[in-house]
Amino acid sequence: MTWSGQKRGYHHGNLREALVEAAQVLIAETGPAGFTIAEAARRAGVSPGAPYRHFRDAEALLAEVALRGFETLRLALTQAWHDGKPEPVQAFENMGRAYLAFARHEPAFYAAMFEARLNLEAHPGLLNASDQAFAVLRGAAETLTAGAPPTRRPPALMVALHVWAMSHGIASLFCSPDAGRRKLPMSAEDLLEAGVLVYLQSLGLAGGQEPHAHSP
Repeated sequence: MTWSGQKRGYHHGNLREALVEAAQVLIAETGPAGFTIAEAARRAGVSPGAPYRHFRDAEALLAEVALRGFETLRLALTQAWHDGKPEPVQAFENMGRAYLAFARHEPAFYAAMFEARLNLEAHPGLLNASDQAFAVLRGAAETLTAGAPPTRRPPALMVALHVWAMSHGIASLFCSPDAGRRKLPMSAEDLLEAGVLVYLQSLGLAGGQEPHAHSP
């Protein structure tokens, strides 16, 4: 779901949703740094005090947007992984493309999730949603690494973290919707696919170079 900046307005009995929608529009336009709960209320067409019926402060509203972002990302990654079909390496690459598509088409969610500097420990629901999204990537990494010989099997958590860092870095540098986006001589998807493939090959998890045997 992409927000184009149109005013949604408040409908009786749906104040919470109207505020979340208004917050998404505002974050997409100004980023988390320019977000205020008063402006979100104005965009939703309600009084400045109305948001406090549902959110204790601006951070709580930001956290709700971020939570929904992680839920949306989890679904996108799950669909892309598709239980490792048609085969795990290709499904893993599909997850990378899904991550970039999410960053590109859901700038409000992405900014709330990664740029708002929210304290996850202070928002248990948000922390759980974040963990659940990462669990999809970790589960995929566990499937990939399970096929490696025990003496050469890299830790699945390490693989998941490395690939997440690579995906997030490319998304942040090359998929931002504003003029600050860096230019590439190739698509961000091609860059990520090549990087992930080289990484997996170096670990012996995809066709190519076999990893060096670990010392006992």
